[in-house]
Amino acid sequence: MVVVFVLVAVAVLALLAGVHRYVWRRLIGDTTAKGSLARRVGTVAAFVLPLLTVGAFVSSRSGVPFPVQQVLAWPGYLWLAALLYLTLALLAGEAVRPLLSRFLARRAAARQAAPVDVSAGAPAVQVPAAAEPGPATDGSTRTDPAPDTEAPARPVADPSRRLFVARAVGGAAALAGLGTVGLGTYGVLRGPRTKRITVRLAGLPRSAHGFRIAMVSDIHLGPILGRAHTRRVVDAINATNPDLVAVVGDLVDGSVADLGPAAEPLAGLEARHGSYFVTGNHEYFSGAAEWVDHVRELGLHPLENARVEIAGFDLAGVNDVAGESEGQGPDFARALGDRDRGRASVLLAHQPVVIDDAVEYGVGLQLSGHTHGGQLWPGNLVAELANPTVAGYERYGDTQLYVSRGAGAWGPPVRVGAPSDITVVELASPQA
Repeated sequence: MVVVFVLVAVAVLALLAGVHRYVWRRLIGDTTAKGSLARRVGTVAAFVLPLLTVGAFVSSRSGVPFPVQQVLAWPGYLWLAALLYLTLALLAGEAVRPLLSRFLARRAAARQAAPVDVSAGAPAVQVPAAAEPGPATDGSTRTDPAPDTEAPARPVADPSRRLFVARAVGGAAALAGLGTVGLGTYGVLRGPRTKRITVRLAGLPRSAHGFRIAMVSDIHLGPILGRAHTRRVVDAINATNPDLVAVVGDLVDGSVADLGPAAEPLAGLEARHGSYFVTGNHEYFSGAAEWVDHVRELGLHPLENARVEIAGFDLAGVNDVAGESEGQGPDFARALGDRDRGRASVLLAHQPVVIDDAVEYGVGLQLSGHTHGGQLWPGNLVAELANPTVAGYERYGDTQLYVSRGAGAWGPPVRVGAPSDITVVELASPQA
């Protein structure tokens, strides 16, 4: 097992080194002169930025003081996203590069072959007539060389044209890659948008028709997203005037000591039937027991493999599967085993992978997060390999599953192709 881990680590490092080398060559090496200030600065950045990325990841797991984590997180994580989209843009530019070079070469050849327009006032150039053979001044017979009938040599690529192509393609790639990261960062810092869906829930009485659950997952408070982000999330939830709030895991990336103040705005959540919380995998990296106690102090009700009856349906919650390493994993029998299956039920479970257990226990609706919708395209393709549903609504037998993209971001505070959201789930009674 250790050997496999080492081999994977070496492969990942080799890949990252190769990608950085490629990006440096296309953005710096091909576009700047040797010894120039621009090349020196670009080369230093090519070494420093990946070190900051490694520092950001390591500091969050090694007990480094929180202010140091905050200093490393912004440039380190943002560079990770920038590297991804710069690489994709440069790879796309490889297809453009030969086309642009060929176009410029043809245009230059056409200019050279164009006739001189002497009617426009340009002085005519006299070309001496071919001399007849005759005696040379030294008395010998002069013979003019035969005209050269060989094909002209193939023109050598113009270095200035190569430089222009490198700078044009590199500049366009930099603009596209960094622009994508900038827009993705703005989308996260702006706060989540509100989505609304209606779910017809078997067994739900007419009296509960129209019951609104505001669900939010993956807020990911940490060295980048802090108290202001929590306030944006709380304001967005309260604006929906929900009957119940469900916080479905991955609230934090850090300890209560570091992030307790950032989570305090959660005390301002407003819902007629209260706010509920289940753990996500990141809580188990950050001291799950302490966070469960802390959110309880903030007025949320943790559902640790537990169930409550609310307005005509059962609301259950299970611990995240990451808790199995601490003997605190999901326990469906405890949460759902003795319930009346004739009643409607809603399950809060951070990861959608537990949908098979939900089906087995007759759950009507499971609300999950965890996937971030892929967060950074084409990450959704990877997320699809590990999750039954990456985002949105799907049905598995008689059990319905809704997966939120989440309200925050893990690692880079960037989302591309997977905008953050909170979702208002309105329950509909078949009797209505």
